[in-house]
Amino acid sequence: MRLNLKRVFTSALMLVTLTAVLPAPAWAQTYPSRAITLVCPFAPGGSADIMARLIGQKLSEGLNVPVVVENKPGAGGMVGAAFVAKAKPDGHTLLLVTGAYPATAALAKTPQFDYSKDLAMVSMVTSYPFIVNVPANAPFKTFSELLTYAKNNQGKLNYATSGIGSISHLSAELMNVMGGIETVHIPTKGGTSALSELLGGRVDLIFEAPTLSLPLIKSGKLRALASTGHERYKAMPELPTVAESLPGYEVYSFIGLAATGGTPESIVNALNSEVRKMVSNPDVSRRLRELGGEPQVNSAAEMNTYVSNELKKWRQVIDGRKIER
Repeated sequence: MRLNLKRVFTSALMLVTLTAVLPAPAWAQTYPSRAITLVCPFAPGGSADIMARLIGQKLSEGLNVPVVVENKPGAGGMVGAAFVAKAKPDGHTLLLVTGAYPATAALAKTPQFDYSKDLAMVSMVTSYPFIVNVPANAPFKTFSELLTYAKNNQGKLNYATSGIGSISHLSAELMNVMGGIETVHIPTKGGTSALSELLGGRVDLIFEAPTLSLPLIKSGKLRALASTGHERYKAMPELPTVAESLPGYEVYSFIGLAATGGTPESIVNALNSEVRKMVSNPDVSRRLRELGGEPQVNSAAEMNTYVSNELKKWRQVIDGRKIER
């Protein structure tokens, strides 16, 4: 039997053409095709790591593939972010994005990657304010008392954070700017180190995520003075906001997901859809609230806009306070 080369060529050409115009969602039908790596850009044991393991478990259940959480700490989260930014853009390597991402990116003088192109935001999962905490035996009963003391004793108070350029660092510096005070920054190695310094009485205050601080506040080991959101924290409605003493002050952190830049839109949309399903699950929503956050999802475009605005805000603080890594 002789091979009709013309017919073979025509069939092949039709196949290529059909593939080129195949609707994007069809490409996502094979996703995921193997295990997914979820990179947590912070050390094990911290609030980000706790969230990463919850999200990883639920994504695994929804996508029917293993989701392996891999901790890649360093440079305020940029080591992990750079790893994902340089991964293959197929949706099988994801980044746990936190409020630290735009804060640390704003500080970078020599970026390791293009922050606007090399990561594809997927969606938020939860957002939360920070809580200003002091030791249980601190002389300050309210945030306004702390401010008054700081104004009268410039440079006497200190605060611990997970490192230079962390969102907790910039949150405190924003307080310094708006309050007309000077407090001394004590950077630590990350994880729960800042919290340990406060519990040990070696620092005066910290800005900490509710994930770690709420249990200690409830047990009486820490005293909460204020939350950093624009409205009172739902889990502690009796707690004043920083803005009640410093009008206009507002800081929220968040947890979300991102993929490598250039990941097909169909895969990003598939991941966004999965996040929406996950967050709408009553058990997941309840767990997110137990960890101190409010369940929150948005579109990839909305998350991109939010991160971009946060980047601009923190650059203003960094420039104004002349912060350098």
